[in-house]
Amino acid sequence: MSIDLLTQVVVFLTIFFAIFTQSVAGFGLALVSMPILAGIIGIRNATPLIVLVAILAEVILLFRYRNEINVKAVWRMIVAGMIGIPLGVIALKRLDERIILTVLGVLIVLYAVYALLNLRLPSLEGNSWPFGFGFISGVLGGAYNIAGPLVIVYGDCRKWQPKEFKGNLQGYFLLGSVIAVISHALAQNFSREIFNLYLLSIPAIVLGLIAGLSLDKYVNQVIFRKVVLVGLVIAGIRLVVG
Repeated sequence: MSIDLLTQVVVFLTIFFAIFTQSVAGFGLALVSMPILAGIIGIRNATPLIVLVAILAEVILLFRYRNEINVKAVWRMIVAGMIGIPLGVIALKRLDERIILTVLGVLIVLYAVYALLNLRLPSLEGNSWPFGFGFISGVLGGAYNIAGPLVIVYGDCRKWQPKEFKGNLQGYFLLGSVIAVISHALAQNFSREIFNLYLLSIPAIVLGLIAGLSLDKYVNQVIFRKVVLVGLVIAGIRLVVG
């Protein structure tokens, strides 16, 4: 994989906007970045790159929302996710890239449509649900870095409050990203080009966090969320149709 100047610029801008979205909305890093980067540097390069990007961003965001995280609400999901993530990484390495991109596109469209429709979901009681959601989201996180949608759906079902939502998401994402990095390293998915792109991404991460954390109080959350979701529908359809 050669990294020309245009690729570097697109990666930088994509990471910046994805981090800005994550900072404002509490989610969106992988959902925003994966559809774009998968088409530019390939899904097998985009997935491990975003894992590295995510860890730095999530450490900072988790520190900001450290008082909002409810460990009791997410520990079961984290345990199940640790099992699912390595399986997703294995699938990434073994499945045909066209199949992986198509599934990624379908998942992104389904989540975006669900979020746009603002569906009322049933309240999930019992301790078995978080294990199921955690395992499946772990598999999706390992293969696509999109563990977020299922965690968000679960949080909607448990009626998490906005700040608790952001704290719980960052806690789950951070620990999941650590497991994902280890899994990708064991699978030898990291390359010199990926590390070079990661170094390029660090200024974009910092700028995106500064912009997002500084402006989130001024951004209309409802409008911003809808704009992002419509963009995800378009990006997901593009992945499906190739």
